[in-house]
Amino acid sequence: MKYTNGQKTAPIFKNKELLRFTTAGSVDDGKSTLIGRLLYDCKSIYEDQYEAIKKYSERKGEDHVNLALLTDGLRAEREQGITIDVAYRYFSTPHRKFIIADTPGHIQYTRNMVTGASTANVALILIDARKGIVEQTRRHAFIASLLQIPHLVICINKMDLVDYKKAVFESIRQEFSQFSAKLDVKDIHFIPISALHGDNVVDRSSKMPWYEGTTLLYYLENVHIGSDQNLIDCRFPVQYVIRPNTKKFHDYRGYAGRVAGGVFKKGDTVMALPSGFTTKIAKIDSFEGEIIEAFPPMSVTLLLEDEIDISRGDMIVRKNNSPEVRQDLEVMVCWLGKRPLQLSGKYTLRHTMQEARCIVKEIRYKLDINSLHRNLEDKTIKMNDIARVVLRTTKPLFYDIYRRNRTTGSLIFIDEASNETVGAGMII
Repeated sequence: MKYTNGQKTAPIFKNKELLRFTTAGSVDDGKSTLIGRLLYDCKSIYEDQYEAIKKYSERKGEDHVNLALLTDGLRAEREQGITIDVAYRYFSTPHRKFIIADTPGHIQYTRNMVTGASTANVALILIDARKGIVEQTRRHAFIASLLQIPHLVICINKMDLVDYKKAVFESIRQEFSQFSAKLDVKDIHFIPISALHGDNVVDRSSKMPWYEGTTLLYYLENVHIGSDQNLIDCRFPVQYVIRPNTKKFHDYRGYAGRVAGGVFKKGDTVMALPSGFTTKIAKIDSFEGEIIEAFPPMSVTLLLEDEIDISRGDMIVRKNNSPEVRQDLEVMVCWLGKRPLQLSGKYTLRHTMQEARCIVKEIRYKLDINSLHRNLEDKTIKMNDIARVVLRTTKPLFYDIYRRNRTTGSLIFIDEASNETVGAGMII
C-alpha cells in the first residue's frame, strides 16, 4: 500500500526512542486538526485513508480536507466536530517513534484528558490566537502540572486568522507565562502555528519571519526525555514469576516485570520487599537475550543468586534505597466515576502490581481548577473533580511520592460492586 505523495515513512528501527505526547486545550482550538496535519506532512497516512476523509469532507460541504477526521473516529465526534474519547495514533520519523493521545477539550470529559495524559512525556496545549487564554487552557495546564508531565509546548494556533501578527503571539505568551509561574512545570516552549495550513508544524512558515524558534516536529524529535525517568531510585515491581519446568530450563526461576526506576546491573546487591531479604542479581534476561543492565521503562526478567520467596506484587529495590512502606496515604485524586466519592467508602486500590482494599478516612479539600484555590467547605467529589484525600489501606504499599516517581507514586480506585475504575490517584 502506498502513502500519500507516493512516499513512505522511514523504516522503524527497534532502537529508536519512543516519545509519548498528548494534546489539550479548549473546544475547537484545533487539536485533532494539528495531529492530522502532523500525520499528513510526515507521510504517515495511507492513500485510502486520505481519500476517505477527502470524500467525507466534500459531502459535508467543507472547502478543505478535514484532517481532524483522522483522529475523530466516533460518529458523534464527526457530527459535532468535537473530540469525546481519547484517540491514540502512532507514527514514526527517522529520529523517533511517537504515540499521540488526542484528548477532549470539553469540561465534562476532563477524566478522558487525565487518562490520555497520565503517561505522556510532552503535553501540547493549544490556544486559539483569536480567543487567547480561556478557562480550559488554565484547567489543562494545571492538570498537566498535577500529572508531572515534564515538558509543555504551548501551540498558539490559528495564526492565519490574526494575520500572523507577532503582537498577538507575544501577548498570549506573556499572559501564559505569568499564569504558569504558579504551576510546577519544568520546561515550557511556545510555538505559533496554523494547523490548518501547516505553518510551523512540520515545515517552517514563511509567513512568520519574526519567529526564530523551531517547528513543532523538530521540537518533538529533539526534546531530551532521557532524564524524565527516575534513574536514581531502583524500583522493580514483580509482575510474574517464570518457572518453565522443562529439561532445558529445569532450575530457571526468573522475576518478570517493567523497571519503574533506577538502573539494575548484573552483580548488584538488591533487597526484596516485603521480606527484606538481600541477594545479588545473577542475570538479566530480555526479549533479545541476556543484557548487562536494565533501566526504565524496559521489560526484563531478573534472576537472583539465592532462592528467596518473591511473588507477584513484591518489589525488588536497592538495600539502602527503599521506597516508603505505609498504610496511611495522602492522595490527590481525579474522580472518574459517575457516583461521587464516598467519605468512609471502601474501594479496591491497584498500585504497581499490588492490589489492596482501602477506606477513605478524610476528604481534606476540593480543588478549584480555574482559580487553583482550595475549597474546604464543599466535600462532595463528583465526576471530573480533583481533591486531596486520606486513605487507610488493608496492607502496606511500597511507594514513592508521585513527584519523584510517576510509576510507583500513582494508583487507581476500583469500585468493588461494579469493578469499574472510578478514580486516578497521585500519592503526595
